Amino acid sequence: MKNDKLIPGLVLVVIGAAILLANYGYLHFHWWNIFRLWPIFLVIGGVNLIFSHNKSPWATIIKVSVLVIGLGLLLFGNFGNRYNFWPGNHYSWNNNDKDDDNNNNDNGDNDKGDMKAAVNGVFNEPYNANIKVARLNVSGGATSYNLSDTTNQLFSATTRDNTNRYTFSQSKDEDSIYVVNFKTKNHNGFNFDSDKNRVDMRLNPNPEWEISVETGASSVDFDLSKFKVKELKLNGGAASFKVRFGMPVVMTDVDISTGVSGVDISIPQNAACSIETDSGLSDNKFDGFSKTSDNNYETPGFSSAKNKMHIHISGGLSDFKVRRY
Repeated sequence: MKNDKLIPGLVLVVIGAAILLANYGYLHFHWWNIFRLWPIFLVIGGVNLIFSHNKSPWATIIKVSVLVIGLGLLLFGNFGNRYNFWPGNHYSWNNNDKDDDNNNNDNGDNDKGDMKAAVNGVFNEPYNANIKVARLNVSGGATSYNLSDTTNQLFSATTRDNTNRYTFSQSKDEDSIYVVNFKTKNHNGFNFDSDKNRVDMRLNPNPEWEISVETGASSVDFDLSKFKVKELKLNGGAASFKVRFGMPVVMTDVDISTGVSGVDISIPQNAACSIETDSGLSDNKFDGFSKTSDNNYETPGFSSAKNKMHIHISGGLSDFKVRRY
C-alpha cells in the first residue's frame, strides 16, 4: 500500500469499526466530540500533506501517531456537554429519548412474565419465603451497574438516567426458579448521555442466586459478599468488571467471557478456589494460587474442601486479576 493512502484508509477503518461497535453496545464514546474537536481532521490532513512525499519510516510513524492521538481524543475524550461548532459559538446538548413508554413491543424484550414499570426510577419485586433459588439476568450496555446492599424485597433497583431506558420483568423457568430480568431497551441511533446512566441494585440475602450479566461498554461493580451465589456469568465486550465474593456455597461456578476488558475478582482468604483460563493474550494475575497445569490454578487444600468455587476465564486482550482478601 502506498503511504499516501495509508492515513485516509486507517481513518475510514477506525471510524467505521467504532460505529459498528457502538451500535452493538461494545464500545462507548462521546459522539458530539466530532463537533467540538473537528479541527483534529485538519491537523491529521495537514500532517499527511507535509509528509506526503516522505517515504521514510519515521515519517510514517509521525503520521500514524498523530492519527492515533487525534482519533483517541475525538472518540474517547470526555469534555462535558458543551460543544463548539465554530470559534465563539457554544451549544449545549441534552439527549431526550422520545420512545413511547406505553408500547412494550418496542423494547425488544421477549421474556415471559409481567413487564413492570419503574416508579420514579425505582424497580421492586416482592420477596416470597418459598423462593429458594432466584436468577437475575442483567443485559444492556453504556451503563454503570452497582450491587452491594441487601433488601427485604427479592430485588430492588434505582436508576439514574434521562431516557427511561430500562425494562423489568419476572417469570418462573421450567425448574421453578424465580427469574428477574433487568434490561435496557433496544434503541436506534446514538445515546449521547450514556456516561450518566447508573443502576444501583439490591438483592435479598435468603435465596441462592444465579446471576448473569451481559453487557457491552459498561462498568460492573458487584459486592456479593453478603449473598449466597450459586452461579455468576459475566459476558462483556469493552467492559470493566469488579466483583467481590463471600464464602462459596457447596459449589459456586463463575464463568467470565470478555473482549477488551478489565476484570478484578476478590475472594475470601479461606475460600477454596480453582481457576481455569483460556484467555489468549490477556494479562493474568492470580494472587495466592498455585499453578497445577498450563491453564489451571488452585488455592492450597482445594481438593479436600467441602465448599468450592470454580472460575473459568476466557477473553482476548483483557486484564484479569483474582485476589484473596
